[in-house]
Amino acid sequence: MFKRRKPRSYGQIASEMIYPRGGWGRATRYVMYRLRRLPDHPHRIARGVASGVFVSFTPLFGFHFLSAAATAWIIGGNILAALLATFVGNPVTLPFIAFASTAVGRHILGLEGDLSPHFIFREFSRATSEIWHNIHSMFGPKVAHWNMLHDFFFEIFWPYVVGGTILGLVVSVGVHYVTVPVFRAYQRRREKKMADRIERASQRAAALALQRAAALRDHPGDGDVRPDQDWQPPQ
Repeated sequence: MFKRRKPRSYGQIASEMIYPRGGWGRATRYVMYRLRRLPDHPHRIARGVASGVFVSFTPLFGFHFLSAAATAWIIGGNILAALLATFVGNPVTLPFIAFASTAVGRHILGLEGDLSPHFIFREFSRATSEIWHNIHSMFGPKVAHWNMLHDFFFEIFWPYVVGGTILGLVVSVGVHYVTVPVFRAYQRRREKKMADRIERASQRAAALALQRAAALRDHPGDGDVRPDQDWQPPQ
């Protein structure tokens, strides 16, 4: 009943992961709308958002949801807010996050060499292919080799972890202290609107009750007996 009449192809699913059908602006507004309407304490929502932002700076691709949920649970944040906040690591921002994190990590670890977003993602792609090759070699005649993964770990992955942890902590802490007053102000405004709506509804109900009482007093029904009339038995 709720399925698509024409299922999406794998190409459409992949393209919408890179660029949503409604555009990134609409996707961003949707995420912000869902975050604002979460029924939880502002501090818990802010901790969840901070967890999602922090995880977005890590190279745990494919595990961001699980990592964000676990981080939010550990620090007492809202898990749904953490899942929504992983939207920060989208295909538009991810190249900048990856480059900045890896660059900071390589600088801290004292590694030198040219670095670019294209190089980082090419190395991730090669490492992924190497992992699949080694998995297939366990069930076939192929020979596993780990030298490329060794270089990738120490040249790209580990610097990404170090730099992403530092940048993620800085950004997530800043996001937490910025979002707490924002969510608190939104919830107060929402509560005020709800109270005004309830008050207007009660005033309309009271006015309607007065109108009905006046109508019954001025135009009593046929079955009503007015107090100023003498009762006459039916003939």
